[in-house]
Amino acid sequence: MKWRTLIAIVLSLILVQVLVQHVVVRWDMTDEHRYSIASTTKQLIQSLDAPVQVTILLDGELNAGFQRLQRATIEITEELRVYAEHDFDVHVSAENVPQGIEPTVIHERTHKGQTAQTTVYPFALVTYKGKTAVVELLCNMRGLSGEENLNHSIENLEYAFVEAIHLLTRDKVEKIAFLEGHGELVEKDVYDISQALSYYYQIDRGVLGNETGVLDEYRAVVIADPQLPFSDKDKYILDQYLMHGGRILWVVNGVRFSEEHLSSTGVTPIIGLDLNLNDMLFRYGIRINPALVQDLQCLPMPVDVSTNPQQPNWQPMPWTYAPLLLTSQASPITRNVAQVSATMASCIDFVGGEDGLQKEVLLATSSASRITGAPAEVDLSMFSGDESTFKHAFIPVAASISGEFSSLYAHLLPPEGLELHAPQTKRSVPTKQIVVAAGSTIRNEWQYGQPLPLGYDQFTRMQFGNRDFMVNAVLYLTDDTGWMSLRQKELTLRLLNDQRARDYRITAQVVCIVVPLMILAIVGCTIIGVRKHRYTKKQ
Repeated sequence: MKWRTLIAIVLSLILVQVLVQHVVVRWDMTDEHRYSIASTTKQLIQSLDAPVQVTILLDGELNAGFQRLQRATIEITEELRVYAEHDFDVHVSAENVPQGIEPTVIHERTHKGQTAQTTVYPFALVTYKGKTAVVELLCNMRGLSGEENLNHSIENLEYAFVEAIHLLTRDKVEKIAFLEGHGELVEKDVYDISQALSYYYQIDRGVLGNETGVLDEYRAVVIADPQLPFSDKDKYILDQYLMHGGRILWVVNGVRFSEEHLSSTGVTPIIGLDLNLNDMLFRYGIRINPALVQDLQCLPMPVDVSTNPQQPNWQPMPWTYAPLLLTSQASPITRNVAQVSATMASCIDFVGGEDGLQKEVLLATSSASRITGAPAEVDLSMFSGDESTFKHAFIPVAASISGEFSSLYAHLLPPEGLELHAPQTKRSVPTKQIVVAAGSTIRNEWQYGQPLPLGYDQFTRMQFGNRDFMVNAVLYLTDDTGWMSLRQKELTLRLLNDQRARDYRITAQVVCIVVPLMILAIVGCTIIGVRKHRYTKKQ
């Protein structure tokens, strides 16, 4: 019997050892699932068929905030390694930093009032099958504190690594198209966003022509600030492209105005911009209004306030027709994206009622806004105006729409002259679109013959979130696996009160060091006393 019991124990131990080696059991007890990764991430990591090497460059003498970011980065990579079928090596080293990676300089003040400066590399390198992708670990949103930006950076870590691995494992480069033929922005005006998107896609430009299947090979189509009407042929091609699962990013103004006339005379009339798209967009559940939004939260404009033409005195004045648009924290497209700058932006409305479509506002004005309907006149001499008239709040300027769309040509014949490559489809497969009622959000400026980053304001020298917004918009449109939803991860920021921590430092040290030793001494003395009393009594 004893031998049987011993054999059963040994076999049980062997079984437990096998289970421990092959069965992963993890239990995340945090409210925010801080130490869990999404199912899409697990599937991606499990599909890797070669070793992965991760080098975390964030190393050296780090302050408490960057130590937390480093620790979170190590934790997420260790979590990824659990689900990898092949080697997944992770090491931390700031040696041999590749060219092109610029360090971040941290300026901070110590509790003694001294200024300290530290240089760090908040990046990681992911290498797979001889290819390397750079992962940016630090998010830096304007207007947020350092702790808030570090918290957003930690929230974004899983998405950042999944994005890098996704790019390294793709079999082919998908294609997107910038439409031409309707007065859209030329290649020079969208140079910066094209460069940013070229990291993910092959980018083509061209007109539609007469063939209905001309867009079938493209994952998404970008329509960047058109100025001329769309023909019925063009509308039919776009409509059927959408019906078959195509994705469209509409960046379309609601009014027509003249920037040249405004800069030369200080005045420009605004009239409704008729692109022959109203019926089409209305059918898809959205309307771009022929109006401009004004916002007290806006960019300044340099104005010469001097009375002497020989001695100009340029002063910043609020230009309410250049709103700083708020980004929605509920959408993966705009979460943790800085404000988006725009000029001469229109507003949008959702229409269609209960049409089964999912509609979500992405960009909106602030709580002090107003709407100027066309026709009207914009005058540079009228800046902020009467603030009491800015009674509107959170006017939508951009939105996403997803679901099954009804075709504009469901009860119409195709336009004449088209080469039909597929039967007419009256209802789409599940797909999605994004509508942005401000052409300026995708246009970059130029200075001294060089393109400026999209969203960079020359006067204030501030970088806004236009580029991130547009890149995320296209990534969202082309995402079929749901990995963009990783951007919605949220961690609660729990900050320490630095002043209180310094004030109670001695008390905390006494409580944490002296009190445990006292408890240990009391317990030890009690045990010795009890044992001495017991054995003395027995004798």
